[in-house]
Amino acid sequence: MTLSEVTEVTGQAGNFGVEVLQHPRFVDTEKCIACGACAEKCPKKVDDPFNQGLITRKAVYVDYAQAVPLKYAIDRKTCIFFQKGKCRACEKFCPAGAIRFDEEERKRNLNVGAIILAPGFRPYDPTRYLTYRYAKYPNVVTSMEFERILSATGPYQGHLERPSDRHSPKKIAWLQCIGSRDIHHCDHGYCSSVCCMYAVKEAVIAKEHAGKDLECAIFYMDIRTHGKDFERYYNDAKEKHGVRFVRSRVPTVEPVKGSDDLLIPYVNEKGEVVEERFDMVVLSSGLEASPEVAALARRLGVDLTEGGFGKSGSFSPVRTSREGVFACGAFQGPKDIPQSVIEASSAAAEAGALLSRGRNTLVKEKEVPQERAQRSKRPRIGVFVCHCGINIAGVIDVAGLRDYASTLPYVEYATDNLFTCSTDTQEAMARVIREKDLNRIVVAACTPKTHEPLFQETLVSAGLNKYLFEMTNIRNQDSWVHKDEPMEATEKAKDLVRMSVAKAALMSPLKEAEVDIHQRALVIGGGISGMAAARTFSAQGYRVSLVEKASSLGGQGRHLFKTWKGEDIQKNLAELAKSVKDDPNIDVHLDTDLSHVEGFVGNFKSTLRSNGKETVVDHGIAVIATGANELKPEEYLYGKDTRVMTSLELDQRLRNPDSGLKKVKTAVFIQCVGSREPGRPYCSRVCCTHSVESALQLKELNPDMNVVILYRDIRTYGEREYVYRRARLQGVLFIQYSRDQKPAVSAGEEGLTIELMDQNLGQTVALKADILTLATAIVSHRDEKLARFFKVPMNEDGFFVEAHAKLGPSEFATDGVFLCGMAHYPKPIDESVAQAQAATSRAVTFLAKKRIKVSGTVAYANPSVCSGCGVCVELCPYSAPDLVTEGSFAGKAEINPVLCKGCGLCVASCRSGALNLKGFEEGQIMAMIDEV
Repeated sequence: MTLSEVTEVTGQAGNFGVEVLQHPRFVDTEKCIACGACAEKCPKKVDDPFNQGLITRKAVYVDYAQAVPLKYAIDRKTCIFFQKGKCRACEKFCPAGAIRFDEEERKRNLNVGAIILAPGFRPYDPTRYLTYRYAKYPNVVTSMEFERILSATGPYQGHLERPSDRHSPKKIAWLQCIGSRDIHHCDHGYCSSVCCMYAVKEAVIAKEHAGKDLECAIFYMDIRTHGKDFERYYNDAKEKHGVRFVRSRVPTVEPVKGSDDLLIPYVNEKGEVVEERFDMVVLSSGLEASPEVAALARRLGVDLTEGGFGKSGSFSPVRTSREGVFACGAFQGPKDIPQSVIEASSAAAEAGALLSRGRNTLVKEKEVPQERAQRSKRPRIGVFVCHCGINIAGVIDVAGLRDYASTLPYVEYATDNLFTCSTDTQEAMARVIREKDLNRIVVAACTPKTHEPLFQETLVSAGLNKYLFEMTNIRNQDSWVHKDEPMEATEKAKDLVRMSVAKAALMSPLKEAEVDIHQRALVIGGGISGMAAARTFSAQGYRVSLVEKASSLGGQGRHLFKTWKGEDIQKNLAELAKSVKDDPNIDVHLDTDLSHVEGFVGNFKSTLRSNGKETVVDHGIAVIATGANELKPEEYLYGKDTRVMTSLELDQRLRNPDSGLKKVKTAVFIQCVGSREPGRPYCSRVCCTHSVESALQLKELNPDMNVVILYRDIRTYGEREYVYRRARLQGVLFIQYSRDQKPAVSAGEEGLTIELMDQNLGQTVALKADILTLATAIVSHRDEKLARFFKVPMNEDGFFVEAHAKLGPSEFATDGVFLCGMAHYPKPIDESVAQAQAATSRAVTFLAKKRIKVSGTVAYANPSVCSGCGVCVELCPYSAPDLVTEGSFAGKAEINPVLCKGCGLCVASCRSGALNLKGFEEGQIMAMIDEV
């Protein structure tokens, strides 16, 4: 049910008129307390062929998607009252009187400067695949339904059971590419990008739920685990968890007579017909754009692609065909959460640039309750224990833990919640804090790494200092690691809660220091992503220093020919470089190295060295866009025979019309050279598409040329699949090989000979080639000096590690430092530009504030007992401690609270006990130890 829809858009960029039709929800969101009585009493179940009872929905349902979360709405199309004029059961049983059947449709006119389209996708309906018998056999489910089965809030409370008889399955099959890469059943020639990875994840989680005895098999055409760390996860699924991967397209799913089991016939890689029996079959359904989204695009005058997604260019990845209208997420094409989040920030950056002149003109200050003084009051502690679905409650006796917590000293209130992090529980917590006059809060739930800021915000809304909060992790550190020992896990949970309560009783309010933000950005790296970031900063109205160690801008882009969309990279690159050089807000530093960095968020000082001269740049934030390199291999005769080249070297020849490529009779490509191997267990993401596009360019030069691509898995994800299909139609031959049986290359006067074991034919094939192109790995610079300068981490492959893989993919955990492009992970141009704009968008959230607060959890020194040894100064990775040079405490240590990150290294190293950490005082730690 759509509660609001755009019916008309008039005007132009900077001044749009948007007409919105608001459908009634028939529930007063101000009165609704989300108790669920209306949905529970609603007699109307929606007949939905998608759910088979696994995704339950009635005429009254929780409206998760709207601006007011966890409030209910009524679907007029299925409500008995609107269809037959009777019932109104929801109205009778609503304790808050929130039901409003007299609500009517309303039209609302908005005046906006920019529009961002993020209408998402809908899962493909597999009922069109008649041979898979979805909706006929209850044990054939979609991937979304299987997610619900695994979920603690699902139909079986997180227990792995099959729908037909609620028995625990012993053997489950996943069928890939349902509604994707298929022009026969659904006309979806594209790859849905996410299905392989979510199938692998579901199989691993299913085995974690059911134990090692569960057999999981994934039937696939190509495994496309092309994201950051995805290949490692895939390898772990095979090697550690025992998930079986079968390369085969399953034609049908048959019932087993006299049983609810299912029979899958398929052809294995040896060409043998095999039949295998399974308890359940999961259909990995693809993503598609809905007709409603297509209609919206037509109303807005936005062009769509062949697959029905938003059309954009590689150098402007979130701009639609209509100026001032931007798009992100799955509307732009099938993609996962990290890329959707990146594009959301990218679209925000583009819209922000368009609206930059109006910044802060409509800002309203958030009203925060005055903080209640607590320092001299007796502790009144509230304890909130979370079920976390069955993640905690499935192991730990939550009710018993709650009752135990209520007996502890200073505890005035104890309760338990299904999900303590939910919006309604947060509101209830703030209300309880005020009503019970609580002044210390303990939450026993999951990890504070992700949820502590949320609970601290709740304390602030209730008038408490945010640091009067303690979170104990009874999920990761207890229920997850002791899932087979519920009694012992419950006792451990009591220990953890008791320790947290002891610490909370000794807590004091902390203050946060404020920092001015210098209104300049430093971008390190002058490649495509670095230039895109600099230009976006300038468009937002900020000054930028762009540092590039080479003598010209462009990075690896200078060696590329065309994008997978057919765009001329050199033409677009030249235009981008010119716009950067001509921009008065951008200072370009070529032939320049970064030699030193000091300072902190808002107040960095970076020393630039060029031609023996040094320049100091003051800046508020930094963006790392240093890119990556193409691997120069030591195999396949590379460097020994001029007929063997890398992908970038072939691009350089394609750019030269006199390169002699027209005379080539046979060209061969070898994929995964240096990638997806023990030394580099990651996919370089761009190589498959690059080789397929290059193959098409060779075919365009000489249609009679024989072009062969030797591959392990073709990973032309998203709408890149159309390029792969076009190559096959034009006669490009694809031959699969395995990592254990790599091709062998030998040279002769008449050409190169490539021998390999064809995985489909099961026999050795010999190819004669005039040229051989190696799709080599993209390797990081492994710039440890830069990592030390900004205190940012790198992974084992040398790529920088983001703050959060899904929620913070364009920023570091270190405040004020951001990343983009191939410094983060290999990616194509459109994704590099989008991440550059995303990094800029995240950085502007700092720059626009002009002043920010830093954490109150910082170290402090007691100069009266400090010996002045300077160990803390030497050890601190953030340069926070220093020795006082003047006054009565000269030679004693002091801590700069703005630089301090609260790591505690200086406290642990202090021999005289002069250093302590606010929020983790020695007395608090000892109180916790005493309770063990």
